[in-house]
Amino acid sequence: MKFKNTAGFTLIELMIAVAIVGILAAVALPNYQQYIIRGNRAAAQAQMMDIANLEQQYILANRVYTATGSDLGYALPSEVSARYGYSITVDNVGPPPSFTITFTPTVGTPQAGDGTLVLTSAGVKTRAGDASKW
Repeated sequence: MKFKNTAGFTLIELMIAVAIVGILAAVALPNYQQYIIRGNRAAAQAQMMDIANLEQQYILANRVYTATGSDLGYALPSEVSARYGYSITVDNVGPPPSFTITFTPTVGTPQAGDGTLVLTSAGVKTRAGDASKW
């Protein structure tokens, strides 16, 4: 009885290949998750800048800042509102008038551990926990 030479992979070779793929996935997944969080943070920061621009336009027309997005004709996009809530605090009494925009990450989302983003009318940008990530 003659056996033909069969080409293929042995079980050991397949197990080694699966182990290598598993190690690569274990390294790549956390990096990908951080990439997603940074992308969501950048989208929120862009929206904060849009709100600040609208506030500047509003004060030129009305001589005061407003604390409501509807006065500005602004609605937070759904891709940002799913991850962040926002508030605008105004001080129209003190010279000069000022505002503070705060974006707070939604609990239960990957952004929850990312920290609160703050932008003031003076252009000061801060992030709770790590100011370098604004």
